[in-house]
Amino acid sequence: MIQIQNLKKSFRTEEVETLALNGVNLKVAEGEFVAIMGPSGCGKSTLLNIIGMLDNPTDGSYKFAGHEVGGLKESQRTQLRKGNLGFVFQSFNLIDELTVFENVELPLIYLKMSKAERKEKVQKVLERMKIAHREKHFPQQLSGGQQQRVAIARAVVTNPKLILADEPTGNLDSKNGIEVMNLLTELNQEGTTIVMVTHSDRDSHYAHRVINLFDGQIVTESQNKPMKAMV
Repeated sequence: MIQIQNLKKSFRTEEVETLALNGVNLKVAEGEFVAIMGPSGCGKSTLLNIIGMLDNPTDGSYKFAGHEVGGLKESQRTQLRKGNLGFVFQSFNLIDELTVFENVELPLIYLKMSKAERKEKVQKVLERMKIAHREKHFPQQLSGGQQQRVAIARAVVTNPKLILADEPTGNLDSKNGIEVMNLLTELNQEGTTIVMVTHSDRDSHYAHRVINLFDGQIVTESQNKPMKAMV
């Protein structure tokens, strides 16, 4: 699904050039659960943004599902993201002015889905995330764990092939963090590919493979016997 070769990303100011990624090579197969770890500033989020087509590499090759992403126009990248990618962020990134239902519905509106079909899909995913009873509430009326459930519902409502999760439990207590990791594990067991950036050793044990970045390079890679969803 993901093929990255000799990927580089630099940020330039008038005085200095910073190399955020320096020759990254990575393959992620369909159905894998991969955790990316490393200290702050090592390039984890930069790599995730490039995989998510939110940023472009300075050099190297990135293929998603056979498409060379670097050569695509912005409109083509947007089209490729639609329905294929779902994003889960540490800070939830919900829209405060929209209800839970409306936040989750938004990606389906972008896909120009009918109102009846949108309603059915949103209600189904909210029930699965055990947050349907909050569908008319606004984000600020929810706990952190509930907000992350809504964010995951929004990410998966289009049934994407790939979920990109950036520190998905970073703002949660341990109980809610375990619940979120259980949800991601269940989605992966159903066939969704997951690439997750994390600082958490505990969370990394849910993944099939752990990649460690340091100074923009992959320094170690290890296979896991992934944890099962915990009760």
